[in-house]
Amino acid sequence: MKKKKSIQSNRGTRRALITRDQPRSPISEQFKTIRTNIQYAALDHDVQIVMGTSANPGDGKTTVNANLAVTMSQQDARVLLIDADLRKPALHYTFEVPNVYGLSSIVTKQKTLVEAIQATNVETLDILTSGPVPPNPSEMLSSKLMTSILNEARTLYDYIVIDTPPVLAVSDAQIVAGLSDGIMIVLKSGVTETDDASQAVEVLKHTGTKILGAILNHKQRDSKSYHYYYGS
Repeated sequence: MKKKKSIQSNRGTRRALITRDQPRSPISEQFKTIRTNIQYAALDHDVQIVMGTSANPGDGKTTVNANLAVTMSQQDARVLLIDADLRKPALHYTFEVPNVYGLSSIVTKQKTLVEAIQATNVETLDILTSGPVPPNPSEMLSSKLMTSILNEARTLYDYIVIDTPPVLAVSDAQIVAGLSDGIMIVLKSGVTETDDASQAVEVLKHTGTKILGAILNHKQRDSKSYHYYYGS
């Protein structure tokens, strides 16, 4: 009975991978637009590590990061998706992989990067899950070893997409932003307050990392029942 309850909980946390399951859908096309915008941004600024965050919890950043990583891999690029949300990790649910070890295991020197990376069911897309939730997430992310992990990942992958906690909740996103080449901010249509979005931008500006743009999530178009993601 306990095992069954755990499985149900995992399913409830799973995010939709529409770019994998419906690659020709209107939403998938919007993710391709976001991918193209990031590549254009790289013309005058090398953007290999992209961090995706949000102002507040529930804005959909994890879903957006997962689908963006899938879209990037569809160009035959080698992509690594990192779950740097060491407080409430969720990417292992999305890709249905174990989270026995991961990023926290590398920082604590229990695993190497190569040992901790897992393949996904998307070709050329690998994932580094969070690993066991540590008592000191901010300290782990700001460690010198975290910088070394990302530097090593740069040599193995064309793109690295990092999922972090929301900006206004904890300081973790600011730390990872300083290690990234570009930042995306996910906003939820009709939910994210303008003041919160502005505050998140101001906080991230202090990291010195380029803000690539905002993604308006869950924007309903016309009277149809589906939703679009818009990138800028």
